[in-house]
Amino acid sequence: MDRSTITRAVHEIRPLLAARGFAVPGSPDLRLRTLADVFAYAASHGVELRIDATEVRVRRPRANRPGRRAFVSGKMRQNTKKATVITDEKGRTLWAGAFRPGRQHDQTALKTEGICDLFERFQVRGKVDAGYRGLARQFPDQVQAPPPKPKKDAPPEDLAAWEEARKQQSSERICVEHANAEHKQWRPLQRWIGRREYFDQTYQAIAGLVSDRTAMR
Repeated sequence: MDRSTITRAVHEIRPLLAARGFAVPGSPDLRLRTLADVFAYAASHGVELRIDATEVRVRRPRANRPGRRAFVSGKMRQNTKKATVITDEKGRTLWAGAFRPGRQHDQTALKTEGICDLFERFQVRGKVDAGYRGLARQFPDQVQAPPPKPKKDAPPEDLAAWEEARKQQSSERICVEHANAEHKQWRPLQRWIGRREYFDQTYQAIAGLVSDRTAMR
């Protein structure tokens, strides 16, 4: 089979897989396609969300191209694209989106998707990492971030209490990081070497396939 035939087939199948959405745990025939779908599902089923961002290395844009620096991640010091992933308490993928260049902050990427409006509309709880601390301050009764570290002159018992609370929150949130790792077991997301305009659909397609596999856990 000619390579062009395979490439054409990939271009036809990729958007179809990306548009399928994500499987609902226990009801694989239902699909979650938007962030609003996820919040409506979580509110109706009492699901506590886990939210995290992940980055995938991409090829550096050509020199002198506008927006070239936007892909340089402040954390990884490399050219990346960022995706936000939401799971339930068992680490089952419910949504992947908010694809942004790596330089954009995790919280900013998610706020531009309208998550603040959704927290106001739905009584949904979620756990996040320190990158979303501002969101936790805005919705203290719904969003839980790691506790802030005590000052240097804090007594030992305060440091011990902080460390215990931090570990507890981390252990409850780590399932979303496991989901991120599961997505990256697929070779295209270990390091993206294709055109950046196809990255979003590819990530959604892979995350959707992973959700099919994990929906019955």
